[in-house]
Amino acid sequence: MATERKARSGGGGLAGPSAKPTLKTISVLSGLAVPTVSRALNDAPDIGAETKKLIRRIADEIGYVPNRAGVRLRTGRTNVISLVLSTEHDVMNHTARLISSIAGGLQNTQFHMIVTPYFPTDDPMKPIRYIVETGSADAVIFNQIEPNDRRVAYLMERNFPFATHGRSRWADKHAYFDFDNGAFGQIAIRRLARIGRRKVLLIAPPLDQNYAQNFVDGVTGEAEQRQISLRLSKRVTSDATSDVVRKSVHDILTEDPAIDGIVTTSTASAMAAVAALEELGRQLGRDIDVVSKEAIPFLNLFRPQMIAVGEDVKNAGEFLARAAIQAVRHPELPPMQGLEVPTDD
Repeated sequence: MATERKARSGGGGLAGPSAKPTLKTISVLSGLAVPTVSRALNDAPDIGAETKKLIRRIADEIGYVPNRAGVRLRTGRTNVISLVLSTEHDVMNHTARLISSIAGGLQNTQFHMIVTPYFPTDDPMKPIRYIVETGSADAVIFNQIEPNDRRVAYLMERNFPFATHGRSRWADKHAYFDFDNGAFGQIAIRRLARIGRRKVLLIAPPLDQNYAQNFVDGVTGEAEQRQISLRLSKRVTSDATSDVVRKSVHDILTEDPAIDGIVTTSTASAMAAVAALEELGRQLGRDIDVVSKEAIPFLNLFRPQMIAVGEDVKNAGEFLARAAIQAVRHPELPPMQGLEVPTDD
């Protein structure tokens, strides 16, 4: 681009081709003062949207990258938000969508996202403590929230900015975005009841997680009202690998052929359940029905007879990004909190 060529050529009093672009480079190209350029790049509220757009466009064109060490010395911030995730998630769940949407929510801000993974055998507190003690990020976002989540308690005690994908028992005190899994459970049973299903297998997430308990409560309450028999699988969770889910569902359906409905919470486990029932010669939509939620419209492409309820993970990720930024910039404000309630279309 013309701006990039001008910057690299050293024209207009700019640095030579080997020098890194600086705030002064952007100042010369934009005609704005260096402090204005700095404040625009830091998304200061007193700088107009058009000015910010201009400054960011020029910065992108010339390849300007802030000196993080300098930023940290000046402000005490890293301009980094860490997304802490377990590596146990299956690729077909909403993790990839969550990463993408949080990254999108941070776009055009001074913040950058890093993903901090931890293994299932690790203590979930380990990456949180590391980030807080090293100051390697300004805020953290994490999921798989337990009711009495130690990570939430630790971060609140230290007044470290964070946002959770899911609610803890202290949800009124911290930033979060959640999907109403209790409502999803109710919808799933209602849809199965409408087509005459009477005995339902429930493949829930790990029950130590808050959303799993909400989900089971929703399913159980609705099933009792509609006098539907419910079997909660103790052999497998919806977080298990597809092969484990398939084998477990195969065994359960063999033992209990009266089951005519399955409810689960992930795309991968729903597909594995279908594979199991088809191995047994049962026909989806005729002999048995499967209900699941999904982050990306896919299940009806896999099998048109699937009953799918959408979860807007894109909105969740963007909300969590904004919530984390607010927790950093304005800790005095009430934490941002959001809840997606599915509808029974």
